[in-house]
Amino acid sequence: QNKSQGLSFVRIHAPWQVLSREAELLKIKMPTKKMYEITEEVGILKTLNEIWCKLTEPLQPQVPQQENTNMKSLSYPFSREKIYLYNIKDKDTFFDNATRSRIVREILKRTSTKARNNMGIGTLIANNVYDAAYPLHDGEYEGQNDDMNERKILYREWARYGAFYKFQPIDLIRKYFGEKIGLYFAWLGLYTEFLIPSSVVGIIVFLYGCITIESDIPSKEMCDQRNAFTMCPLCDKFCDYWNLSSACATAQASHLFDNPATVFFSIFMALWATMFLEQWKRLQMRLSYFWDLTGLEEEEEHPRPEYETKLLEKKLKNKSITTENSNENEKEKLTWSDRIPGYAANLGLILFMIMLTFSAVFGVIAYRITTAAALSFSTNETTRSNVRVTVTATAVIINLVVILILDEIYGAVAKWLTEIEVPKTEKAFEERLILKAFLLKFVNSYAPIFYVAFFKGRFVGRPGHYVYVFDGYRMEECAPGGCLMELCIQLSIIMLGKQLIQNNLFEIGIPKLKKLFRKLKDERTEPKEMDTNQSKDPQQWDLDYALEPFTGLTPEYMEMIIQFGFVTLFVASFPLAPLFALLNNIIEVRLDAKKFVTELRRPDTAREKDIGIWYNILSGIGKLSVIINAFVIAITSDFIPRLMYQYAYSQNGTMHGFINHTLSYFNVSHLKAGTQPENSPFAQDVLFCRFKDYREPPWSQNQYEFSKQYWAVLSARLAFVILFQNLVMFLSVLVDWMIPDIPKDISEQIKKEKSVLVDFFLKEEHEKLKLIESFIARDKQKHKSGTKGKRIRAASSCQFNRSQKGSFASFSSQHTEV
Repeated sequence: QNKSQGLSFVRIHAPWQVLSREAELLKIKMPTKKMYEITEEVGILKTLNEIWCKLTEPLQPQVPQQENTNMKSLSYPFSREKIYLYNIKDKDTFFDNATRSRIVREILKRTSTKARNNMGIGTLIANNVYDAAYPLHDGEYEGQNDDMNERKILYREWARYGAFYKFQPIDLIRKYFGEKIGLYFAWLGLYTEFLIPSSVVGIIVFLYGCITIESDIPSKEMCDQRNAFTMCPLCDKFCDYWNLSSACATAQASHLFDNPATVFFSIFMALWATMFLEQWKRLQMRLSYFWDLTGLEEEEEHPRPEYETKLLEKKLKNKSITTENSNENEKEKLTWSDRIPGYAANLGLILFMIMLTFSAVFGVIAYRITTAAALSFSTNETTRSNVRVTVTATAVIINLVVILILDEIYGAVAKWLTEIEVPKTEKAFEERLILKAFLLKFVNSYAPIFYVAFFKGRFVGRPGHYVYVFDGYRMEECAPGGCLMELCIQLSIIMLGKQLIQNNLFEIGIPKLKKLFRKLKDERTEPKEMDTNQSKDPQQWDLDYALEPFTGLTPEYMEMIIQFGFVTLFVASFPLAPLFALLNNIIEVRLDAKKFVTELRRPDTAREKDIGIWYNILSGIGKLSVIINAFVIAITSDFIPRLMYQYAYSQNGTMHGFINHTLSYFNVSHLKAGTQPENSPFAQDVLFCRFKDYREPPWSQNQYEFSKQYWAVLSARLAFVILFQNLVMFLSVLVDWMIPDIPKDISEQIKKEKSVLVDFFLKEEHEKLKLIESFIARDKQKHKSGTKGKRIRAASSCQFNRSQKGSFASFSSQHTEV
């Protein structure tokens, strides 16, 4: 209010007295004087570890390391009474920048403002009293000057694309950004590492499909021109009979992804997901130990400004209706009835959004059906022959565009819905937001893939009795080689498109546009007189103000969780998914790092001992992937029909005759009037056409009914689903049981730390006691040497009592000073 123009900044500094008081209140663990040795691995494990360290030396980031890595400081929650326990060399540097900023933020959060019932900096920012509140970065990340700050080290060794091959300096990330962000990058790093073996296995599975394509008998039979399988028309009137050998390329392409190796890969990926989650639990425990998060208590969170505003409104309303005593009003909180409008809006809008997604999928289906029919009418031979390719490619691109648009809308809607729910704390707000956003984005990303995998080609009908929609348009059929190839195309384009456009272009482009927009806006609002002051070097708070505010880790986690879904849920149809995810993540790690170091204001540090609700979502996706892959192999692929044919119907136990076995006969004279092919050059010669299904032939008593083979194959499909699920679930539980959640060495170290802590306290107390006793003994000695009479002795006695008290006081003050 006092400044007439420009921005004004308020810098907040916490002196030692404040820091020490708050550290005690927040129970922040700080290193004591006591160091103890970390038990090293022995035997073959130690040798392997040493070899690994030598091999990976070029990949290690050049960051300041602790001098003796085998020693660890014993940490204990800070206490001013026991200040003599801590290793305080310099009061200015004892609390690092991250801890200082956390303490200052905590004070600002709970300091009440002038307006009654309103708490903290959050309310002031919400009411536009202040524009922002942020801790400062350590300095510039670029420049040739020699003063190396942590931000500059992080930029050089981590946040550049040139450092893509190096390991992440997780400890330095945690020190600079706090535990919550440190855990995110540790999780992302482990996930990226785990994608390496799955990518290798995926490439081997794909190569197996390439190598065995020549020896695949069904593909050969399909491509053999001598097997003149005359197929029924693909549309009414305008489509002619066609030869199955014309779909040779589709059949060969399908074999690349639809072969016995994909079953093995599905089992491998289910176990991979379990292994990844188990390994993450172990790494999380290891980090918790080294970062002193073990035994971290849940901190009491302050209510959100929005919650307090709503509560104040309720109190004022209640006061106007009835005047009750103030004690009852103080305990007042938002009840279920206060939240009913918010919950109703949530339920209604989420259902509407899910229906909107399904409508978009249905719209694309309608586009495919009508476009396929329209292209079939074309007089151009090339257009007619490429109908399926054209329709599939354009429909997938439309799907991708719709998904990207709806994703952005759903993110904003989920946030708005969570705000009208008015959760009490930031943690509750974050968890509810994550669940809503994940549900909407999950449905949006996977709905088109679910349609192709499980619904396309299932409700077509048969020649003479097709299912029609939109007044005469036939339902979509799968390609002659099966729907798995189309599922593969759909999955790959959506996955790659989302990664390339949403995760990379949007993530790089949108912050740059926002920065440009804010710069133009600031230039317009700032007066001309200020230009004279700009000749001086801008201060760090000015530079940081120009950066984007940190909005949380939810978008970062969300894109990786959706990717995890693509990698695990439909992996049976696309074995190269882990490879594309790996290539994306190598860029993603550095992209996120660059964003945090160079483009965002420094986030407030937050202590978290795990990744919270995200772990439950990952675990749920892992379990769901087993069920979905079981159905993809059983229903979408030809794995079960081939197996059944080879072992139940084949004359000589080979796949010869499989194509003929899967095609049913149809008498062309039974086609409905007006649906026969017009101007067909060889319609006179065709008596029977073939279609893919297990149905009784026209000469049977139950013509066109489902045959015995159909029911046998259906039973085998369901049996496979049950067997596959139970086998994989059993193996997953076995892996979970075999790998302990806490590494053995860490559990031993935690036990050792407790015993060392007890010994350290006992020793300190013992030394303290000895010191007191020495003071008392010295006073007694003075007392004896100074006695010359009863009166003097009595005086000495009083003196002794006083000096004894004094010695205690001098002892405590002496230790306080240390």
